[in-house]
Amino acid sequence: MNKLKSLFMILLAISGLQAQPTVKQVYLDKNQPMEVRVKDALSRMTLEEKVALCHAQSKFSSHGVPRLGIPELWMSDGPHGVRMEIMWDSWDHAGWTNDSCTAFPALTCLAATWNPEMSHLYGKAIGEEARYRRKDVLLGPGVNIYRTPLNGRNFEYMGEDPYLASRMVVPYIKGVQENGVAACVKHYVLNNQEKWRGHIDVELSDRALYEIYLPAFEAAVTEAGVWTIMGSYNKVRGQHACENNLTLMKILKGEWNFDGCVITDWGGAHNTKDAALNGQDIEMGTGTNGFSANKKNAYDNYFLADPYLQMLRSGEIPVSNVDEKASRVLRLIFRTAMNQDKPFGALCNQEHSEVGRAVSEQGIVLLKNSTKLLPIDGSRYKTIAVIGENATRSLTEGGGSSELKPKYEISPLQGLIEKFGADKIKYAMGYGSGAPAYDQVKSSPYNADSLRKAAIELASKSDLVIYVGGLNKNTHQDCEGNDRLSYDLPFGQNELISELQKVNKNIVLVMLSGNAYAMPWLSQATTLVQAWYGGSEAGNAIANILSGNVNPSGKLPFTFGEKLSDYGAHSFGTIAYPGDETKEEYREDILVGYRWFDTKKINPQFPFGYGLSYTTFEYGKISADKKEYSADDTIQLSFTLKNTGSRDGAEVVQVYASEPNASVVRPTKELKAFKKVFLKAGESTIVGLSVKVKDLAYFDENSHTWHIDPSTFVLSNASSSTDIVSSVKIKVK
Repeated sequence: MNKLKSLFMILLAISGLQAQPTVKQVYLDKNQPMEVRVKDALSRMTLEEKVALCHAQSKFSSHGVPRLGIPELWMSDGPHGVRMEIMWDSWDHAGWTNDSCTAFPALTCLAATWNPEMSHLYGKAIGEEARYRRKDVLLGPGVNIYRTPLNGRNFEYMGEDPYLASRMVVPYIKGVQENGVAACVKHYVLNNQEKWRGHIDVELSDRALYEIYLPAFEAAVTEAGVWTIMGSYNKVRGQHACENNLTLMKILKGEWNFDGCVITDWGGAHNTKDAALNGQDIEMGTGTNGFSANKKNAYDNYFLADPYLQMLRSGEIPVSNVDEKASRVLRLIFRTAMNQDKPFGALCNQEHSEVGRAVSEQGIVLLKNSTKLLPIDGSRYKTIAVIGENATRSLTEGGGSSELKPKYEISPLQGLIEKFGADKIKYAMGYGSGAPAYDQVKSSPYNADSLRKAAIELASKSDLVIYVGGLNKNTHQDCEGNDRLSYDLPFGQNELISELQKVNKNIVLVMLSGNAYAMPWLSQATTLVQAWYGGSEAGNAIANILSGNVNPSGKLPFTFGEKLSDYGAHSFGTIAYPGDETKEEYREDILVGYRWFDTKKINPQFPFGYGLSYTTFEYGKISADKKEYSADDTIQLSFTLKNTGSRDGAEVVQVYASEPNASVVRPTKELKAFKKVFLKAGESTIVGLSVKVKDLAYFDENSHTWHIDPSTFVLSNASSSTDIVSSVKIKVK
């Protein structure tokens, strides 16, 4: 027997099949610490396998390590729903029948709820849908700051204020990642316009960068622990954002200690060495045409593919560079694709519909109700005219990468018919805009004069008019790839609204958009509702608000200026927006949004934080727990709030801070706390809010640190940025 065994071992050795001692695959053991697993997996990989982790293998997937049983990563566009399946190697829809989703409201609507609890429910629900669809990375949410109302992608973001965006993005991310799906916060950083987005070079001060444009991204990393970040297309101080030493290496991975992956926006990589050395981890969407190219595999021609491999082999780039990138990708895979504890997820269920409807209802903003047309008592009216293309148009189509294929979408007209009855509701289109298109303008097939004439005739013989208009997801509207061309409403709506006002005084204007717009008809309007893009349940949410079944409680997440020149970005000539085709200077500096309007004493059409209700609220005087604080203290503020009306409702209370005798230029006031408070009719409560003293600091460019003056600060409670109720002074040592 021993001779046979010896002979067998000799034969194995000769044949090269000598069995090696079994080494425990630590990276497969979920009970091992994450970094131990990453180190073990990395030690087993070839150089080629490490490089493969760093670039795409299809339009929406990147490599795993099949030899080691490490799966690939699958990504999907968001942030308002899980996008339909795309072909492996083209942008065509795959044509599946099981890739529908729940369409959630746009992020401007979520921000308008001013409710972090709603944000968590939103993130959890969309994360469940992504998990059920077997996605590992959801490409959202977006937190780029609302700098100009012309930006075509503002509807995907969370408004003009860094504090509001920070408080709303953290629970969204946590909700998504509870499902073992990575959120991918975008677009890092300064992608504040779509015009020339691929090359415009942004110049700005360190103060503006740190005080306005970075805080929401920092909160995503340091508070929410986001697992991925998407770089933006534009340049920042001369370098593309997807390969930027300042923003990726020094700030994101240095100051914030980000341990996740930087994913390029699709086509955001430009140079192998810059990408390798300046913080890029996974390259997606580079401009090859995949397997149809004349080369063996076009994905191998990505900057972080074969060109990267050759530089590693030659020693031009050290192997430690790819080890660091591969470690980040492995960490992401272990958190998502190889996470054995993640739930199964759910798709298009009733709970998700309810979340979407609740977000839409809480985000709808009542801007004007001077004659109390709202809430609508259906028994008062025999005929109700619904006018406007947006009453029937699908607003989940178009818009660019945020396009969706919802399982269903309740239009405003459907919701109103369900609420008030088909016998009362008559519809006229009023205007036409053409089919949704990402990169071209398609004209309407309908005759504009005929549409307008029919609408005016219907309005003239109706008891009540509900006009549903605004913007849509066509190019040059609320759409990726291009900015708006005008601050006015498109498709002749201003003229149509003015004509309708001449024939009927009972008009409820309901506007759907992700941006502000001019309102030349406002002085003649009695009733105005900003309803955003509400997703699958948009029509039901609008009907519930208009009927009074739900009390409006949304507040504006950005300022509505009267005219375009009111905005800081449009006050310094074209160099400040849109730039000179090559360079752009943020000359308004830290004075973005209401900071500009307040400090320059410009009256807005509607201010940041503004929103009416069907009930009324009475604020008490604000007080602080002490008069003097040190830099490490937290200021405890309190005041009474009473619902003095006859309806249950919610009020978003806001706290603003100012430093009257600052040593540097500071805004007149800045948002530092808020809370959505629900009260029954007649109920009162003591509202408690806290502000950390360190959050009163400004960024000192000379020392590159946050600095707080020993000074007197004023803290005020308010119902909007222009409606200050009371103030308290405190001293900081």
